Amino acid sequence: MNTAARMESTSARNRIQISQVTADLLSASGFSNWITPRESKVLVKGKGEMRTYWLKTNAETGLEPSELKNGLQTVDETLTDSSFTSSVREANEIGEQYGIEAMTKTDRLVEWNVEVLSPLLQQIIASRGGTVDPDDQELSQQEATIGTGETVLEEFVPIISLKRFDAGELSRRQKASSIEIGEKAKSQLRRYLANVASMYQDNPFHNFEHASHVTASVKKLLTRIVNLDDGHGLKTSTGEVDLVDMAGHSYGITSDPLTQFSVVFSAIIHDMDHPGVPNAQLVKERTRNAQIFKKSVAEQNSVELAWGMLMDKEYKALRACIYQTEDDLRRFRQLVVNTVMATDIVDKELQALRKSRWETAFADAPGNQIVGLSSDHDCKATIVIEHLIQASDVSHTMQHWHIYKSWNQKFFMECYAAYKAGRAETDPSLNWYKGELGFFDFYVIPLTKKLDSCGVFGVSSHEYLSYALNNRDEWAREGEHLVQDYLAKYEEMDTKQ
Repeated sequence: MNTAARMESTSARNRIQISQVTADLLSASGFSNWITPRESKVLVKGKGEMRTYWLKTNAETGLEPSELKNGLQTVDETLTDSSFTSSVREANEIGEQYGIEAMTKTDRLVEWNVEVLSPLLQQIIASRGGTVDPDDQELSQQEATIGTGETVLEEFVPIISLKRFDAGELSRRQKASSIEIGEKAKSQLRRYLANVASMYQDNPFHNFEHASHVTASVKKLLTRIVNLDDGHGLKTSTGEVDLVDMAGHSYGITSDPLTQFSVVFSAIIHDMDHPGVPNAQLVKERTRNAQIFKKSVAEQNSVELAWGMLMDKEYKALRACIYQTEDDLRRFRQLVVNTVMATDIVDKELQALRKSRWETAFADAPGNQIVGLSSDHDCKATIVIEHLIQASDVSHTMQHWHIYKSWNQKFFMECYAAYKAGRAETDPSLNWYKGELGFFDFYVIPLTKKLDSCGVFGVSSHEYLSYALNNRDEWAREGEHLVQDYLAKYEEMDTKQ
């Protein structure tokens, strides 16, 4: 709104001028023909030079009023989907659907996550022909042997072997909408997620709302994991995604619903019991978990807690929906381990491994192709999954400015509280402004460019990059003042307590 108000003085009579962000959203929604760039950049007070666009009139686009209305509705969906507001709204609607007015915010988020995971469970069951047997004794014995090593990190593998489905299997697959997961399994799913939520600490940033925010981004990227707008024929006449065609464009991710479920599940549990301080501080304090795990402490702890709880006998029906064979059980475990470990972006060894794999799998230089189509696809799928969860973990930096600003403030409050409690040596406010610029320049923006290079996320990669660049510019202008605002708000809150 601030940008729009300042742009008003540079517009023209009977014309509608829009910003780069709005133009990108229109293009992302398939309406690039609605806009035309101005011949030169305009000088906007307080913003500097900006590239802006004219919104074409009905006569120029040749659109009927009904087409315009439908188009605007699609753009609105793109706007709302880009922020966590859509997730909260969905949770509220679900609460109303169940006739529960007294649901807490956490209850509503739990319910929203139930509705995210339930369709994926239906797809998993459909992929194996509708089979669900919760009383498989042999599988129970195998469950008892999974994850029994000294640490979670020792299970990490550079490349995950995904399950392959041929075109015939995919074309014969039962419609997921016809599958019933059953009230028992759904009740267990709801109870499990409620217990997960209860194991998130009451941190300003690393809390269950953050986990749900990450899940919303993962859901969005999985939905857009191939570019459906370029006419590749990946949608049927009913609007459903054709998994047969998509399998080749996503390195097998979209043809295996267990892979998708695992990534979403990992997003939900990835910060369970997060103590509100970084791993380095836990190691320095020699906490019990730090002595057990040595590195990636918070991430390993999250996996261990979430997995241990899932293996409890009260979730037997839920587990039967997720997997029915030892191979699926082990693949599920591997996907969860790798996906959650990918959220540790500080560990230098893991960073070096990711960089090396990226250069091998996606660099254009001759000879960089991994031998064997299956191995090549597995490597690329592993990398795509890692980048998907990493982008989602910091997705607030790639959304609307007010979303970024809100989560940035929460993270500052968490870090500053740790400093005031003696759990950080340096006052974070001293370098917060410059640190955020560095984070954008050396992590967020390169990450969004890699999302684009992967070639599977379609318009979302352009959208994320555009928001990241705009937020970086906005932070450069307003960040120093915002840090002072954060400090004032912390002191005000501290005084009231």
